[in-house]
Amino acid sequence: MDIDGLIDRLIAREGGYVHDAADRGGETCWGITAAVAREEGYAGPMRALPRATAVDIYRRRYWIAPGWDRVAAIAPILAAELFDAGVNMGVATAGGFLQRALNALNRGGHDYADLPVDGRVGARTIAAIAAFLKLRGPAGEGVMVKAVQALRGERYVRLAERRPADEAFLYGWLAGRVG
Repeated sequence: MDIDGLIDRLIAREGGYVHDAADRGGETCWGITAAVAREEGYAGPMRALPRATAVDIYRRRYWIAPGWDRVAAIAPILAAELFDAGVNMGVATAGGFLQRALNALNRGGHDYADLPVDGRVGARTIAAIAAFLKLRGPAGEGVMVKAVQALRGERYVRLAERRPADEAFLYGWLAGRVG
C-alpha cells in the first residue's frame, strides 16, 4: 500500500474531532493532536482542521521526515508498520524500535554492524535493512515487522501498567494497524 492509502486508512480509523479527557494527547482531529497542528502552523480550532492539512502533516512529518519513504522502497510492509508506530508513539521511538530489531537480528554483528539506537533512519539504517533482506530473503521483512510489533506491544502494555487510565486505550493500540 502506498502512503496515500496508509493515510486514508489511518484517518478512517482515527475519525474526525475527538477530545477524550482520559487521553493525554488532548484534542485531536483526523488523529492529529493540537500540539502537532500548532507546531505545523495551524492556528484555527481543532474541530475545523481541514482533512487536507492533516494529510499533508502525515505525509511530511510521519512519512518523509523520518525516512519511511526510503524504507518503503525496499520493505513496504515494514515502512507501513513504522508509519503507524511513528504516528502513535513518535517517529524517533519507531526508528529506535527498527534499529534495536536490526541490531538483535544481525547475529552479533556478523551480518552487518550494529547501529546506534538514536531513532534517526539514515544511510546506515537503510543499508542494514538491505543487508538483512539480502541475507534473509522475502521472509525477512515479515520477521522484521514482527520484531517491531513485539517492541510496540511491550511498550503499550507497560504504558497501561504504569497508568491505569491508559488501559482504556490498550485494546485499540494493539488492534489498530494501518499496514
